Amino acid sequence: MRHERINISGQDITYTASEGTGRTVVLIHGNSSSARVWRPLMESSFGGRFRCLALDLPGHGRSAPGRTPDVYSLPGYASLLAGFVRELDADDAVIVGWSLGGHIALEAAERLPEAAGFVLFGTPPVGGPADVGGAFLPNPAMGVGFTAEVDAEAAQSYAASFLAPGSTLPTEDLVADILATDGAARTGILAGIEAGTFADEIRVVAELTRPVAVLHGEGEQLISLDHVEGLTMPTLWRGAVQILPGVGHAPHLEAPKAFAEMLTRFIADLD
Repeated sequence: MRHERINISGQDITYTASEGTGRTVVLIHGNSSSARVWRPLMESSFGGRFRCLALDLPGHGRSAPGRTPDVYSLPGYASLLAGFVRELDADDAVIVGWSLGGHIALEAAERLPEAAGFVLFGTPPVGGPADVGGAFLPNPAMGVGFTAEVDAEAAQSYAASFLAPGSTLPTEDLVADILATDGAARTGILAGIEAGTFADEIRVVAELTRPVAVLHGEGEQLISLDHVEGLTMPTLWRGAVQILPGVGHAPHLEAPKAFAEMLTRFIADLD
């Protein structure tokens, strides 16, 4: 893997690229995370086969803080994603979004007309603020993702909520990313959710003309499966939400081999 920097509309972004030369796969991390979460995937045979590009969102990982407050919003992140794809000649990529990253992918979908397909996990599409309560489970750790100042104890609680109950996966890297994230990014996302300044994601998935795979961890602690399965998604891959056993909100970390195999099957079905 190699780490690169790029400027998108005045915003300094760091991204990681794998060694593969096959179909491009753009990887978008979640709230208070970084491109580091994709390391198991990118260092595996998957990354050796496919051209994986994992960006650090503004205020996350190695990227600079948001240049202006509006960067920390779903429309702001979506604009940056569209610019990233354009600058790196990745127009026909598969777009993979985890949690917040999936919401960014849906926000940007109309700006990515040549994307081959979308993979969403930990992302319940919502039509507006009124849908949020039913889309997410009542887990108190969720609030950490929208709080400016986060201490080590809160960060640990938030990181643990990403994993299936009883998981023994180390959380040090997750906690470090949470603590390193610009707190304004978290409060900016909350403000946008409360104001409803984001796309109607339920309409987006209902009108998508390209395949979309929706994955869901069996031990998910944050997302309502009932909500996701109740949506109309005409291009849903294999006609159903794919349930991943033994994992929670972060299957790419909890079961990277099984996750890579699922992505590989999705990509194969596109060809």
